[in-house]
Amino acid sequence: MFGIPEKLVNFRAYKGGSQYLGLANVDLPQLQAMTTSIKGSGISGEVDSVVTGHYQSMQVKYQFRTPTPAALDLTAPTTHELEFRGSIDVSEPLTGLRTVSSIKVWVKGTPKSSGLGKLDPGSTMDSEIEIEVQAIGVWIDGKECVYIDKYNYICRIDGTDYLLAARVAEGIGD
Repeated sequence: MFGIPEKLVNFRAYKGGSQYLGLANVDLPQLQAMTTSIKGSGISGEVDSVVTGHYQSMQVKYQFRTPTPAALDLTAPTTHELEFRGSIDVSEPLTGLRTVSSIKVWVKGTPKSSGLGKLDPGSTMDSEIEIEVQAIGVWIDGKECVYIDKYNYICRIDGTDYLLAARVAEGIGD
């Protein structure tokens, strides 16, 4: 039997794993590999070759309804760890039963920009903070699916560390 993950039920945002940040929308980063153009004799044209385990700059945008002290603390020019914990509705097509899966996205990074939002009576302020991602992890039902740590030279996808051989070759891995 298999389940069909249908939608995010809801999520909560935390700083440091336990400090609730308030009501928010979060735009997670695009995982876009770094590439270099390969061309020359023996190749009929060009190929954008992916640099194994390396990703372009990534950002997380955190937009909160109204500022909270915890959310405003994210503007401090230091490294922050954010955790987004959510629930996913899963439908079992054969039985019609519905279950819930968990998702956790962990991000480590520094603030890149901070918008305090707008002051408009009766409206949300829509303050926004953009975090430059240094490391990111995604777990579904407790299983690590993605873990990328740029400064520690780690790129694990579904249990395979694609930078392990490079770390060993460069004398920094085991």
